[in-house]
Amino acid sequence: MERKVGTVSRGIRCPIIREGDDLVKITVDSVIEAAESEGFALRDRDVVALTESIVARAQGNYASVDAIATDVRNKLGGETIGVIFPILSRNRFAICLRGIAKGAKKVVLMLSYPSDEVGNELVSFDQLDAAKVNPYSDVLSLEKYRELFGANVHPFTGVDYVQYYGDLVKEMGAEVEIIFANDPRAILPYAKKVLNCDIHTRARTKRLLYAAGAETVCGLDDILTESIDGNGCNEKYGLLGSNKSTENTVKLFPRDCQDLVENIQKLFLEKTGKCIEVMVYGDGAFKDPVGKIWELADPVVSPAYTPGLEGTPNELKLKYLADNDYANLSGAELKAAIEKAIRAKDGSSLVGNMASQGTTPRRLTDLIGSLCDLTSGSGDKGTPIILVQGYFDNYTN
Repeated sequence: MERKVGTVSRGIRCPIIREGDDLVKITVDSVIEAAESEGFALRDRDVVALTESIVARAQGNYASVDAIATDVRNKLGGETIGVIFPILSRNRFAICLRGIAKGAKKVVLMLSYPSDEVGNELVSFDQLDAAKVNPYSDVLSLEKYRELFGANVHPFTGVDYVQYYGDLVKEMGAEVEIIFANDPRAILPYAKKVLNCDIHTRARTKRLLYAAGAETVCGLDDILTESIDGNGCNEKYGLLGSNKSTENTVKLFPRDCQDLVENIQKLFLEKTGKCIEVMVYGDGAFKDPVGKIWELADPVVSPAYTPGLEGTPNELKLKYLADNDYANLSGAELKAAIEKAIRAKDGSSLVGNMASQGTTPRRLTDLIGSLCDLTSGSGDKGTPIILVQGYFDNYTN
């Protein structure tokens, strides 16, 4: 019988993960038990994906506010620090800011506007236009910002992040000054030692600051790259990708998880005879059209994946074939012609081929990571493992 279902994404329930748990065994057992319970079969090239959160939890990769403070003090001197381009997030940055402020006497906090790097809005472009403010050149003091725009709360969280971040710094015993600018070099009249907190533009920011005469520049990826007093760390990403665990600790992005995905793949092969692709995923890299938030606060979507997930899709656009190459066909003839075109793909790249235009030009791990992030959600679903089936199928399978 002809298959009538293409790609299926399933959330897989598993035990609550604690430090030291055997994530290889838990993952494989949970997926196999779900298959037996729900009556579906595993196939070659199915994808099993684990949230970065449970990987870091199993690793026990946590760090305290005090550890952050110690590293910030060691690397930036403990006096006046320019802290620039943080994202506006209680989950992602607030606890980090506690540690940063504890490691300094004064924080000059420079916020990008009208929104942060991932789209959380401080003010709207309409407000900027009305106030005749140019965000590409104008540097605003806190007083000027309040005069022009007043208090602006986040539409989803109801938080005035300007007030919230300023209060956090003062609670940790540091003096705070807040300015608004989008050129990283605007911080240098206020502080020569800078902690840049941007994620995807961090390399350019560091380059511009050093070229403009900054004494010391560290990114979040330079803080907690090694353990402080037994705390967790991430050699590659530091504090990037961390999020709140408690009011005084953060969970860091998982480290060294390539062996994990390969060992899970190996155990699946031993137990099922199927070659399952495996990946760890974080934020899915998609944009909310209403809140305008770009869902990629992690440094990468997937920090580890098996080799079969390398690359980008190499697909034909069915509607292009139907409307152009085979516009004179319909019904069974059209179906047969399209199937023949798909089967004729020889594995070579379709980049530049008009019949592939409109197919999503992203890496496989980024696309699958988005699907998994949307499937698992970030709340109480209890499905931190995702099984994706049929992703590599096409119209002929």
